Amino acid sequence: MTDLETPVAAPRAPALRRAAPALLGYAAVRALGLVVLAGWSAARGKSAYTLLTARWDSLWYTRVAELGYGYQVRLPNGDVHSNLAFFPLLPWLERLLHALAPLSYADAGLTVSLLASLAAAWGIFAVTDVVYGRRVGVCAVLVWAVLPVGVVQSMAYSESLFTALAAWSLYAVLTGRWVTAGTLAALAGLTRPVGLAVVAAVWTAGVVSFVRDRGRGALDGGTDQPDGARLDERAPEASGAARARRAPQTTGAPHAPHAPLAPLATVPGAPAWRRALGMLLAPVGAAAYVLWVGHRTGRGPLGYLDVQAGWRNGFDGGYAFARFVADKFTSFPSALAGAGLILGVGLLLWLYVTGVRQRQPLPLLVYTGVVLALALCASSYFGSKPRLLMPAFPVLLPLARALARLRAGRSALVTAGVAVASAVYGAFWLNGSGPP
Repeated sequence: MTDLETPVAAPRAPALRRAAPALLGYAAVRALGLVVLAGWSAARGKSAYTLLTARWDSLWYTRVAELGYGYQVRLPNGDVHSNLAFFPLLPWLERLLHALAPLSYADAGLTVSLLASLAAAWGIFAVTDVVYGRRVGVCAVLVWAVLPVGVVQSMAYSESLFTALAAWSLYAVLTGRWVTAGTLAALAGLTRPVGLAVVAAVWTAGVVSFVRDRGRGALDGGTDQPDGARLDERAPEASGAARARRAPQTTGAPHAPHAPLAPLATVPGAPAWRRALGMLLAPVGAAAYVLWVGHRTGRGPLGYLDVQAGWRNGFDGGYAFARFVADKFTSFPSALAGAGLILGVGLLLWLYVTGVRQRQPLPLLVYTGVVLALALCASSYFGSKPRLLMPAFPVLLPLARALARLRAGRSALVTAGVAVASAVYGAFWLNGSGPP
């Protein structure tokens, strides 16, 4: 029997010991950011704790946790800001933790966010480890940690919680755990509107698996074979990655990242009913909340869109954002910001195309594409776009692969330098306009 014919079991969940370097590195980066934030805030006579727990969205979440839904603010221009725009999972967790421990709602929100950020880092490592191997997984976590707006990962916001649920749902898809993937996707749909991206990833993977089952059945004359049970159903480079993981690693030299799974490769299989159940579970969370808001407002299934319209949030294909960028070029100082925005969007698109060319698995490409589209093409407050893009961690994988190719000393030096810059920028940003 050749290696291509050897059955392969679904990978087990990554042990904490395997993920420990990534989690320790992540904790160090975030601790540096919090220390710099505390020093900067003290120098300006502000409280770092207040900036992390009682600003912008965090206030809305704690109000929902304490008082429930129904609060709204009517602005002088007629806009109505309703707390129905905020999905319920984070407030539910804040309320639960407040009931179980002697913590205020703000303390509970910060605790949930800090724990969720570690879970998100672990999930990012798990996904990347499956696709590219351990070293790239560690680098992916560190790249995510040192994002310029990484301080949001330590705030009482829902980005960390959503990223954790999304990453582990994607990991479950890649390893054939369909019911788990659907359940986590449903929870992600109760966390943020962008939960649609996780649902799209689960559904795309499920549809592809069923189509391949049907095609395989036709080719095999109807023979029933478990989905994704053989290495020959993956690309040759994925088979090489599996062999590389079984081989001993050498130290002291740059590590060559594992070859990626093919973007259309079937993931480790499961009975058809499990795949179907996972697909059915995935949209339940978002659909339930949207329908409940429609019932609460008396406006039917589109009631949630009306609530978002009160915040001037909508999807216009990027027209409003394009106008915002174009307006920056009306004067010289702001033109520099406009050029920076164009470069930033261009970098994101280049990284996404690079991920396609590097044959990232299809669920990751679908998830990232939807997150990017919803963030860049929405008419919401433009200052919030950097943090709205933060859950799109697979777009960072080309950078993680490049970092992993460096020798350990150079990689550590680069990461440390960027971490310091990120900590300083985060402290400056949060003590200024901050994340809306």
